[in-house]
Amino acid sequence: MNHLRQQFPMWGTIVDVDIASSVVDEDVLNEGMQQVIDFCKQVDSDFSTYIDTSWITRLRTHQIEISSCPSAVQEVWELCLQARHLTDGAFDPWAVEGGFDPSGLVKGWAADKCAHMLVASGAQHVQVNAAGDLALRGGFFDVTDDFVKPWSIGIVNPDNRGEVVKVFEIMDGAIATSGAYERGAHISDPHTGMIAIGAKSATIVGPEGWLCDATATAVMVGGTDSAKWFSQAELHGYQVFAIDRHEQTAWEI
Repeated sequence: MNHLRQQFPMWGTIVDVDIASSVVDEDVLNEGMQQVIDFCKQVDSDFSTYIDTSWITRLRTHQIEISSCPSAVQEVWELCLQARHLTDGAFDPWAVEGGFDPSGLVKGWAADKCAHMLVASGAQHVQVNAAGDLALRGGFFDVTDDFVKPWSIGIVNPDNRGEVVKVFEIMDGAIATSGAYERGAHISDPHTGMIAIGAKSATIVGPEGWLCDATATAVMVGGTDSAKWFSQAELHGYQVFAIDRHEQTAWEI
C-alpha cells in the first residue's frame, strides 16, 4: 500500500490531504496531489474576496454579470441558489456585506472536487480536510491491521478543543462543521444582519460536500428551528449534530 499525506496553506487555512493506493505507485499519487494543489490555487484565484482580480470580487463590485463568469463560478452560484432555497434563506451569500460571497459553500464544494480528482488518479482511500470541511472516499486503510475501516471524524467541544463530544464513522461522503473554532463569531444571520445565535457549532454529514458546508452554516443561524429543513427530499440521508449556544446541550438528526 502506497501512502501520501501533504498539508499546504490555502484559503486562509491549511488543507490536509491523506491518500493511499495499492494499484498505483507513489509517483502517480504525487501527480494527483499536485493536481489538487493546482486546483486549490485556481479556486483561490477565482473565488477569493481578497483578490481584486477574482471573479467573485468582480461580481461583488458589479464589474461583470454571472453570465460572464467561467463554468465553475456559475456552478457555485447555482448551488448557492439551491442552498438558499433549502434553508429558507438562512444561508444567503447575497445578503452579506459587500455583496455575493459563496465562502460558506466553496470549501465543501472544492474538497469534493479534490476527492474526485484523487480517485480518478488512482487513490483508493482519500481524506481531504479543508479546515472542518472534509471529503472522504474508500475508507481508511489501517496498515497495522491490514484492514479498511471507516474514516473516524471527531467533533470537539467548541469551549474545550481537547474534548471530543461526537464521532462520525464515514466510508464515503462529506462532513462539514461550522462554529467559532478558527475565525471566531464570523457567521451572520441574513435576516437580521447580526451575528448568528442559533447554535454554537453545527456539523452536517451527507453525500455532497457543498450541501454539508452550506447547511452547517445555516444551522448556525437557524438553531433547532432548522430541523424542519431536513424533512425535504433533497436533504434525505443528511445527518445533523448541533451544540446549542446558550445551554450545555446538543441535538441531532
